[in-house]
Formats: sequence, C-alpha cells, structure tokens
Amino acid sequence: MTTTLYIPRDSSALSLGANQVAHAIMQKAAALNIPVNIVRNGSRGMFWLEPLVEVVTDAGRMAYGQVTEDDVNSLFNAGFLAGHDHPLRLGLTDELSWLKNQERLTFARVGITDPVSLQDYLDHDGYKGLHNALKLSGAKIVQQVTDSGLRGRGGAAFPTGIKWKTVLEAKAEQKYIVCNADEGDSGTYSDRMIMEGDPFVLIEGMTIAGIAVGATQGYIYVRSEYPHSIETLNLAIKTAYASGYLGRGILGSQHDFYLEVRRAAGAYVCGEETALLESLEGKRGLVRFKPPLPAISGLFGKPTVINNVISLATVPIVMDKGSVYYRDYGMGRSRGTLPIQLAGNIKHGGLVEKAFGVTLRELLYDYGGGSASGRPIKAVQVGGPLGAYLPESQFDTPLDYEEFSKLWAVLGHGGIVAFDDTVDMAHMARYAFEFCAIESCGKCTPCRIGSTRGVEVMDNIIAGTEHAQSVALVRDLSDTMLNGSLCALGGMTPYPVLSALNHFPEDFGLVKKEQAA
Repeated sequence: MTTTLYIPRDSSALSLGANQVAHAIMQKAAALNIPVNIVRNGSRGMFWLEPLVEVVTDAGRMAYGQVTEDDVNSLFNAGFLAGHDHPLRLGLTDELSWLKNQERLTFARVGITDPVSLQDYLDHDGYKGLHNALKLSGAKIVQQVTDSGLRGRGGAAFPTGIKWKTVLEAKAEQKYIVCNADEGDSGTYSDRMIMEGDPFVLIEGMTIAGIAVGATQGYIYVRSEYPHSIETLNLAIKTAYASGYLGRGILGSQHDFYLEVRRAAGAYVCGEETALLESLEGKRGLVRFKPPLPAISGLFGKPTVINNVISLATVPIVMDKGSVYYRDYGMGRSRGTLPIQLAGNIKHGGLVEKAFGVTLRELLYDYGGGSASGRPIKAVQVGGPLGAYLPESQFDTPLDYEEFSKLWAVLGHGGIVAFDDTVDMAHMARYAFEFCAIESCGKCTPCRIGSTRGVEVMDNIIAGTEHAQSVALVRDLSDTMLNGSLCALGGMTPYPVLSALNHFPEDFGLVKKEQAA
C-alpha cells in the first residue's frame, strides 16, 4: 500500500530545506522498499514549523514539523508513515488550533492541494465560479462582485466592483486585465503564497474579470524576486490553455481570454499601478499623472482593470458561493476576509486569514505567540514600509479599513511587522526616509528631495544637533511630502515618520506630554 505525504514547495519551506527533506524521505523509503507518493503542496502558512511534513492516515493528515534531513531516520523508526508518535508530531493538521480558528476563503486550497494539478483544483471546487460566470452577462458578474463588498486588497481598498464597472462601460475594441503581483512591502507574502500554492485560483479570477468587462488579454506582473512563483504560474497557465480554460472559446463559450506572466522591473515604485503600466509597456517605471485613470486609459492607452493578486484570487469564491456568502464575513464596510502576514520579531510568523474585525492584540499574541525574543512588543508596523507604527495602546484596534483610518494608519496589504522594546523608533523613522529616497522614481520633487533631506534631518536628531529645529523641520518636510507628492510612495512616507515621532517621542529625545504635565 502506497503512503501519500505532503511536503511544501513554497519558497519559505524551500529556504528551510524542504527539498532536502523530500529527497531524504524518498531515499529512505526506497532503501526500505516502502512505496510512498510525495505531493509537493503549498505551505499551510505556519512558517515556524517548516518544513512541515503531512502524512495521510486513516484518521486524516498527520503533521510533523519542523522536520530536517537529520530527523528522517528517527521518523521512519517511529513509524511516522502510519501516523505514530514522535517528538515532531503535532497532531492532525486540521485540528491544529492555529489553523482551526481561521476563516480560510481565499486560501481554502493552499496547503491542501497540489498547486499544479488541475484535477486536484477541480476536485476542490475549482472553476465553479467561472462556470457560474459564463451563465451571466458582464453586468451581472460586476454586480455580484460589487454586492460582495470586495475591496482592493493591495492597499488602496478601492471597491473592486466599481473599478470593474468603469472598465465594462468604457468603449474600446481592446481591454486588459492586469494583475499587480509586484509584492514589495516588507513583511508581506500572501501574493506569493497564492501564486505558488494555488495558481489556478488567480487564473480563474482573472478569467472571470476578463469575461465581466469584455477584456481578452491579461498580464500577471510578478515581482522579479519570485522565481518560484513565475515557474508555478507558467506551469498552471500552460495546463489551463491545454484544457480549454484559457485561449479562444473558453470551455466552448463565446469568450476568449489570453494570459501571460511578465517579470517585474525590480523597483518598489512599480507596485504603484501607473508605474507598473509604464514598466509593462517596456518603459522606465515612472508614475503617471491622473487623470486619466487606468480604467479609462490604462495599458497601451486602453481601458484596464488593475487588481492585486488577493483581490482577483477572491473573485472565484464570490462567484461560486455568492455575494451574500462573502459579505457575511467582516465588519462595517470591510467585508470578507483578509490574509494577514505576521513577520518581524514574532514567535510564530506566518499567514492568518481572518474575517475583518480581529484585533491586532489577538493576532500578535493568540496567533503570533508574542515576540520571538520574549520581550514586550513595543510597536507594530501595519501595511508595509509606508504604514504607520502603532503603539501597544492601539493593539485592541480591530482590523477594519475605517477604524485604521481613524488612527491615521493603513491596513495596506495586511502585513504586520512586530518590534520588541529594544527598537529605537528614531532610527525606524530615519529608515522610512531612506527607503523612500532609494526607491523614489524621481519624477516629483517632494518625494525625491524631501526624502533625502529627511534622512539628513533625522541624522541631526539622532546626533542631538539643533534638536528642536530639526524636529520642527521633520514635521514641515512630512507635510510637504504628504500633500505634494505625485503618488503614495512620497505621500505616505510621513505615516511611519510622524507616527514614530508622535507615539514614541522619548526615542527622539523629547518628553512625553503626560510626563511634562
């Protein structure tokens, strides 16, 4: 009898030795003449346990982690292929509380299926959304997406249905669907996990978008540092073409849709949608003036839907289960779920998919397990390098776009980077300016010059030179960048700078207001 094992092919698992573990298990099984079938799945998102090996037993999939090559002999000796006890045995995967207490909608298949097996995708409700979409008019598909409350998961949180409706109503012979997979924010990896762990869901979502708005060509603009994502997507796209899910007359319908992967230029600013379009057209990634909006004049001057990976990968479940099903998750105007990525000084780093409304404190301690160092968590940055730093007093804030806006903070792409009480927030503010200076496309003066001057002024503050004047100048520079920059890179750099200054004045050599009183 052949035993099936699951060992991730996810980049994080590979970096921790998943390939070596898989090879060692195959060699040991061959030496013992034991038939095994190893499926290279996506990661479950519990990165502190990678490489995670799951063994299919009569009771379910039994998890063992963190497995190394050196553990393979002892695992076989313990009878792990039958699910027997071992120091690395974690229990049945589906019963692990870290996974059991999530709401996995977009990530329903990640870690469960073989990412490049179309049959596995179909066996787990894949392409049901597309079949439903093919029965509807473009306007009705757009209405379903609108009614679901789905908003852009790339950071801007713009209602997806409104963007699609604009492209649908635009008159043009050619329209495009562009997926922004240039995931460059610090502490973010949900896009990569979808592309490597469930690429067909992204392909299906883009195909539905094409049918909805009348676009026949799609491009996935993938971060250049993601070679495994590019490889996996290309394999899945090739299979989709061969099986009639892409190309001319999709599944015998009157709809055509073609899809290609494009490697990104390696610039953070190309994550901004108009700079992305410039890069996709073969030009230098410079931000465009708006209007016109890309929905009216986008790629090659044609109406274009630009959505993030998670936005597009969520569309299939909306079209499968219905808009009401998805809308019933979440709170306020933040509907559905958000894949939250825990990183930085955190004990249990990984991906958690939860409905909007979960608090930062729950994520940091119930899921993250507190800091990796064991020290108190002093601050978290939410939303990438342009996100605000939040102090412990704001950890009970629910994840909700509007609630974060009240704090002058952003949810962004759902990345959370934790810092313990040894962090110097003045140095973090300096880093925000430095990051902007390095990544600026240079098109607008507030971003290009303001960030450079910001680094210099922060150096003065850290050195204690002309202290009061330098702090005032940081605020003045931030105001100029916030209100005068062409795009969010310069316009949001003040978020981490001012939040660090406001919440942690002692790190800037200032006295807290309550102490002064």
